[in-house]
Amino acid sequence: MRALAILGVKNEGAFLVEWLAHHRAVGFTDVLVFSNECSDGTDAMLDRLQALGWLTHVRNDGPHEEGPQWAMLKAADRHPLKGAADWVLFCDIDEFVNIHVGNRTLPGLFAALPQADAITLTWRMFGNAGVVGYDDRPVTETFTHAAPETLAWPWRAQQFKTLFRAAGPWRKLGVHRPRSPIPGQTAGWFDGSGREVPELAEGTRSFSDYTRPNYALVQLNHYALGAMESYVVKCDRGRANRAAAGLDMGYWVERNLCEVEDRSILALDSSSLRAELLADPVLGPLHAAAVQWRKDRFAQLMQEEPWRALFGRLLMTPPSRALTPQMAAALTAYQRSAPPKAG
Repeated sequence: MRALAILGVKNEGAFLVEWLAHHRAVGFTDVLVFSNECSDGTDAMLDRLQALGWLTHVRNDGPHEEGPQWAMLKAADRHPLKGAADWVLFCDIDEFVNIHVGNRTLPGLFAALPQADAITLTWRMFGNAGVVGYDDRPVTETFTHAAPETLAWPWRAQQFKTLFRAAGPWRKLGVHRPRSPIPGQTAGWFDGSGREVPELAEGTRSFSDYTRPNYALVQLNHYALGAMESYVVKCDRGRANRAAAGLDMGYWVERNLCEVEDRSILALDSSSLRAELLADPVLGPLHAAAVQWRKDRFAQLMQEEPWRALFGRLLMTPPSRALTPQMAAALTAYQRSAPPKAG
């Protein structure tokens, strides 16, 4: 069984080793990584990791009319690793697969859902929890407080990525789910608690019910914020699927949910793999340089008033509170009654 993880990165070398070690431990046999005009040495790290046999690196430098993410997905669809894979997942470097069955690896998940063609990995948002300074520590150990198990609002904070059979009834990769379903063919589509979700199999892009628990078998830990200093650097980088930035205080408030402690991902220990990678005489110094680049970039941004203002707002803003089901229902009702957008 070959499981392929597809990843796109820009200036995220400081987080690369942890992400790769974790997903190798989870059971991904192949990793295809696209780099986008990196300034922190991420591309050099990927070249070294490719030489060591840990992944395949493709440069995805622009310009891209539709944004780098869509260009990457089109290239990944054509790549031989995609054709050779049995299962495929497209995800980001701040997303970590967290399996709760078997020995916490992919074979255990597939054994629990043998009839599945697609498995929805629902985000669990891990908030900032007041961490100000960026340090070179594993993300999964630093950020251990998350959104509650059910979260009806904001709907964006309970989106998902999809682990799917490459031979399933679809033609193209998508950001959150495979696209272009083949007419007349059906798929067995299951959520993270092992329930069938026919609305997703039929082509919808979201759950019909956000109020039920969805992490019994698997969840996708989403560390969207990180430390406050690191978030400022992330805002400077911008969004992968847009030419312009889309990161601001609104993005922060909707994701800074810290109500529940969740350390379950630490039960799968990838520390020995991290240590093996960092001990490499080429990769280790490149990692250290990427860490220093991130610290230096933050210091540079603090010389400009707009970035200082953003950092000040982060310092002033407490963790967000999850809305009660009643509050969320009222917002959802307004959303459904709003007139459709023009065009």
